[in-house]
Amino acid sequence: MTEGAARASEPADSAASSVPTNLHARRADAETPRTIVVPDEYAGERLDKVMARLFPEFSRSRLQTWIDAQRVVVDGAPAKIRQPVPLGATITLIPDLLPEQLAFTPEPVPLEIVYEDDALVVINKPAGMVVHPAAGNWSGTLLNGLLYRYGDAAAGLPRAGIVHRLDKETSGLMVVARTLEAQTILTRQLQARTVKRRYVALVWGTMPDEGTIDAPIGRDTRDRTRMAVVESASGKYARTHYRTIDRAMWNNQPVSAIHCDLETGRTHQIRVHCAHIRHPLLGDPIYGHARGKRSVQPLPNEFGRQALHAWRLGLIHPTTGREISWRADVPADIEALAAELGLGRDEGTDLDPEDADFIDDEGDATAAGWDESQPIEYDEDDEDDEE
Repeated sequence: MTEGAARASEPADSAASSVPTNLHARRADAETPRTIVVPDEYAGERLDKVMARLFPEFSRSRLQTWIDAQRVVVDGAPAKIRQPVPLGATITLIPDLLPEQLAFTPEPVPLEIVYEDDALVVINKPAGMVVHPAAGNWSGTLLNGLLYRYGDAAAGLPRAGIVHRLDKETSGLMVVARTLEAQTILTRQLQARTVKRRYVALVWGTMPDEGTIDAPIGRDTRDRTRMAVVESASGKYARTHYRTIDRAMWNNQPVSAIHCDLETGRTHQIRVHCAHIRHPLLGDPIYGHARGKRSVQPLPNEFGRQALHAWRLGLIHPTTGREISWRADVPADIEALAAELGLGRDEGTDLDPEDADFIDDEGDATAAGWDESQPIEYDEDDEDDEE
């Protein structure tokens, strides 16, 4: 384990909660006009491109939205996105808060902090917690908790610094950025596939010893609320590597415990891929029907969620550039379910063993699966969901 990984395994001290200031005060501050005289070398270029250079703290898409909303004035006149910038022009921008910053409020949601520094925080999310507010889940989310814990620093970041998600009923590790720079770097690492993610899953059937599921994922054409393997152009490249840890028989039906490593991060990726090869996750209410009645029959201890836990997380620290990793032990409900099913009973079988292959003991990025020569490019159309 690297020096960074060793330090990361120690929980950080609980930070003092800081509630964001009054929303009206933040809006007044956000709407303070910003005026700048365009340097001569930018004359004649498209307005949105020039503004992206002059106001680098804002994304180009956000600046375009503000131009369309007539929150940008050039030499006293409302601006258009594609208009050329005159020589010596004066641009006035009146920013606005993001919709999510207006809609979401801080709440004292308990957060299990695994690691914390000035650039990022790693959280062990419990099953049942929603990551981001949405219809039906406008409060009690991870984002609400981040706003409460980090105050204005989180409120000033897109999605309070969240760079990837876990499903509501999936437990485990998530990384959240604490600065805009760190959020940008971590998002690019996800896009470049240099973030290492390992899950523990319990599935129906006798899984092969190891393998790779390579199948594009997109919206299910028959049910837009679900994801599915989609072979058409709308399907996005998706790869999941798995290794079987243990097998057992329960009520005359085979079950397996597996480790899954994500190469990509599509919505519901592990759940969809396992169902696609007819080994759906135990307890999965959406994709569990792939094996018929056996996948919806009551499980021991009234286990009522997909048996999936984000166990390991590794990345390149956005500030130090060092490899760093964390682990979150299998939660009690999955551990109890595995015991009832007969998984992990043999001596030497462990659902979450120390795994030297996750990050090389010498901290060698290449040996550990990192490719430092790979260019980092951000694809705005890519999913940011973790699994």
